[in-house]
Amino acid sequence: MRGTRVAVLGAGIIGAACARELALAGFDVTVVDRGGAAAATTSHGEGNILVSDKAPGPELELAQLSRRLWPEVLAAVAERSAQAAEAVAAVEWQPKGGIVIATTDPGARRLSRFAAEQRAASVRAEVLDSAALAEAEPFVTRDNTAAVYYPQDAQVQPAAAAVALLTDALASGARLRRECEVLGAAVRGGRLTAVRTRAGLIEADAFVNCAGPWAAELADRLGVPVHVRPRRGDVLVTAPLPPTVFHKVYDADYVAAVGSGTEESQTSAVVESTPAGTLLLGSSRRYAGFDDRPRPEVLSSIAAKALRLFPCLADVPVMRAYGGFRPYVPDHLPVIGADPRLPGLWHATGHEGAGIGLSLGTARLLRDLVLGRPTRIDATVFRVDRPAVVGPGTPGSSEETV
Repeated sequence: MRGTRVAVLGAGIIGAACARELALAGFDVTVVDRGGAAAATTSHGEGNILVSDKAPGPELELAQLSRRLWPEVLAAVAERSAQAAEAVAAVEWQPKGGIVIATTDPGARRLSRFAAEQRAASVRAEVLDSAALAEAEPFVTRDNTAAVYYPQDAQVQPAAAAVALLTDALASGARLRRECEVLGAAVRGGRLTAVRTRAGLIEADAFVNCAGPWAAELADRLGVPVHVRPRRGDVLVTAPLPPTVFHKVYDADYVAAVGSGTEESQTSAVVESTPAGTLLLGSSRRYAGFDDRPRPEVLSSIAAKALRLFPCLADVPVMRAYGGFRPYVPDHLPVIGADPRLPGLWHATGHEGAGIGLSLGTARLLRDLVLGRPTRIDATVFRVDRPAVVGPGTPGSSEETV
């Protein structure tokens, strides 16, 4: 495949991971972004790498593959050079594990069933009694009905993770074109051969749509609409504290919120620390288009639910709030693979809030699919031409043929 040109459209965590895998496989890779590396959704996330919130099925299998790859890939990147090792250090890899807490009797029963199903799918899910929970999280509420520890959960600094992966891609021969917005398609003989940008045509043999929440807009410009909607999430950041929270800790209701497709705004309690000592308080899910204005009632609900888990935070100041848009697909599965409607176009998007955690597995699947190799897990469920992605109700468009 050496010499085969691939244009990766999007320089967030998914684009960076895909660019790295393809460059290492010998492709001639160009990464194209309308802004800069990790400048949009990736820089507005929490950096979660989770198996705890995923039910048995294809998304969990992709998460498990990615979780196995993260330490391997970071070690491989760090070995390249001293500069690469510094980039990996900035990633702040923390395999600290997660703890899910139920605060009602029905919640405890749901959590117990969910954890049992996950254990059957090779997820490590360890029940904590009151004493073990108090030892693991001394400041968490004692008003709980069940707790499960997930040692496989991890966290990274998301923008730094994307930069480290992209840096390795560039060291492997890839190129990055910033401030280069894709405006349309050039199609010859029914095949996508180039994309139009403000800087002119970018030609390639294959193009990968890694535009995250903007994947639908990009696909529409290329003439092949996909059903990917932006779903906004908000996070509060506290002032730095002495060690207070030692795992990712969240209420069992979070799992239901992740899998819900309701149009109504939802919040749930998620609390985790950063190496700088700040706490990240989430989370929310709401449809707002690309309206990035903060909603005080959403932020207040996040704070109130975080206090139920950690009452000790009542007097802790909040320094700032930030939010981002997640690429949501109605069936809650990513979109990975070739677009049969337009040869030459591939997609890697639709991960909603799990893009950081699923990025490496996604990139590995995409690489194997492009090469025509067997994939480590079944990739057919992520195909582009499934009803949730291109079925009735998908916005229409027209393509420009040149």
